[in-house]
Amino acid sequence: MTRARFEHEFKALYLPLGMYALRLVGDVDKAEDIVQEAFVKVWEIVEQGAGIADFKAYMYRAVRNVALGHLRDAGRFVPIDEATEVVADTIDTSERDARLWRAIDGLPSRCREVFLMSKRDGLSNVEIAAELGISVKTVENQMTKAFARLRSALTASGGKAFFLPFL
Repeated sequence: MTRARFEHEFKALYLPLGMYALRLVGDVDKAEDIVQEAFVKVWEIVEQGAGIADFKAYMYRAVRNVALGHLRDAGRFVPIDEATEVVADTIDTSERDARLWRAIDGLPSRCREVFLMSKRDGLSNVEIAAELGISVKTVENQMTKAFARLRSALTASGGKAFFLPFL
């Protein structure tokens, strides 16, 4: 595998692997460290000339192994279902989550701010309006815009439509 190909794979897999690691360890910073550590370890293997037939599957296993090692080192109990082999559903879920976050990042700034205050922070429309100094109707319009753009972005990204509780 060439350096250019590895960089391409890194860019394509970084966010989905981060979503996967986050589900395993429950900490954003730790998940990011785990993904970076896994990529470094795999790059060292690639540099030694090892061929990897299914790079995506290999990276998911590498992230799982690094995450489980971190959890064990921290003295955290690892449920048996999290320690088992990575399955297609796990990869699909991670990729779906990554598409969702890319779509959220692509929202206009005010729209994204309102959306995240509602969905991430759990604020009501009235609370958002008060905090941002805008009308409740503006909050409602921004949420409607966010939902429409997210639906459009997620179906246009080549992914099949899927159910999200808040969409």
